Amino acid sequence: MVANVRFTGLADKGMAVGRDAEGHVIFAEGAVPGDVQDVLVIKRKKGVQFGVVKYLKEASPDRVEPFCAHFGSCGGCKWQHLSYEAQLRHKQQQVADAVRHIGRLDFDQLEPILGADETTYYRNKLEFGCANRRWLTPEEIATEVSTFDDVIGFHRPGVYDKILPIAHCWLQASPSNEIRNGIAALARSMQLPFFDMREQKGLLRQLLVRTSSLGETMVIIAFHRDETEQIQPFLQAIVAAFPEISTLIYCINPKLNEFLLDLEMRTFHGKGYIEEQLGHVRFVIGPKSFFQTNTRQAVRLYDLVVEMANCKGDENVYDLYTGIGSIALYVADRVKKVVGIEEIGAAIEDARLNAERNNITNAVFYAGDVKNILTPAFADMHGKPDLLITDPPRAGMHPEVVSMLLQLAAPRVVYVSCNPATQARDLQLLSERYELKRLRPVDMFPHTSHVESVALLELRSQD
Repeated sequence: MVANVRFTGLADKGMAVGRDAEGHVIFAEGAVPGDVQDVLVIKRKKGVQFGVVKYLKEASPDRVEPFCAHFGSCGGCKWQHLSYEAQLRHKQQQVADAVRHIGRLDFDQLEPILGADETTYYRNKLEFGCANRRWLTPEEIATEVSTFDDVIGFHRPGVYDKILPIAHCWLQASPSNEIRNGIAALARSMQLPFFDMREQKGLLRQLLVRTSSLGETMVIIAFHRDETEQIQPFLQAIVAAFPEISTLIYCINPKLNEFLLDLEMRTFHGKGYIEEQLGHVRFVIGPKSFFQTNTRQAVRLYDLVVEMANCKGDENVYDLYTGIGSIALYVADRVKKVVGIEEIGAAIEDARLNAERNNITNAVFYAGDVKNILTPAFADMHGKPDLLITDPPRAGMHPEVVSMLLQLAAPRVVYVSCNPATQARDLQLLSERYELKRLRPVDMFPHTSHVESVALLELRSQD
């Protein structure tokens, strides 16, 4: 036990960082900057200590009471005990530190973070596990409560075989909670066997709920086996009990992992997709579609992209890592032509479908790895870009893509990132020919450590 650790900052994955009386660094979950806590050290690695907080000696002025009954148990929303104003300050600092220390860029004009107006019920998609064993809280362990129970909820980090049942999740609005709890009760009443992760047996395995601002709801259920005589009556009962479900889809997952995108999706009820509106563009979202999880904040993010792009109407635009073409279609009415590239073929199919449904005729999409598609020959075919938009995954852009951007020398680049560290790395590489003009963080996921960042780069005048 290390006494009187003063915490001064936040680290990755919800950890707080502090120092003991001798100046040794300690990382712990459950503390916030400004706290003084006694910490039980459970691991040491390369001189750094990792522990869990045990006794709060002095509370930070930024500490608040968590609003969720599952806080600290489910592993999500790890910053609920930190005021939202403080969350935004730390996310702002996270982006600033990345640019300064990783990007090694002398840039002191970071714009204020774009915070979310809604900090609860902001997600449009949640995935739940179904299991015949439940995670017990420390209080329950001391009782005679059995770990064997049929439950639907979240996996605890690092615990593969048990599920923490969730009575009410504050991340997704109604009817998400009602549907999840109702399906769990219905499955128990119909004696449907819940999945046993250790023995790899049982039937009810996974549940996914998607909602849209247009009032539509998609439910996807994964079963371990294709047991028609049990599955069909169960799905019929769900449709009867929950008329608010717009479309009900199921799949069979006999694999050792819970990845669903490689499985056949079977539509049991409804049209097999839901629709969502982002600004002036309406999107069809299928069971395998990638879509921004925070709809309301996505509109503000895309509006920021449009603002930084400052299009005049005659631009040739490349949109890299386009996904289902959400940004490409959002800017299409402001430019002459937009060309999207995305590795996932199913996403490109969605992009083309959504372009057609919105009568957008100046957008074309290509499926394939960006580093393989974006070549000099590709640029010769489509013309040199006047504007290049890139929204890569957390790993950032491949070095070959960065090299090609330098070769293309588009006058403006708008770089959207979900990882300030890899964005800063790429900005440093692009600084060979580009000047960073604007940078603004965007909070897409309140109460978590995740932060997005949008950068505007302009080609240096000597080029």
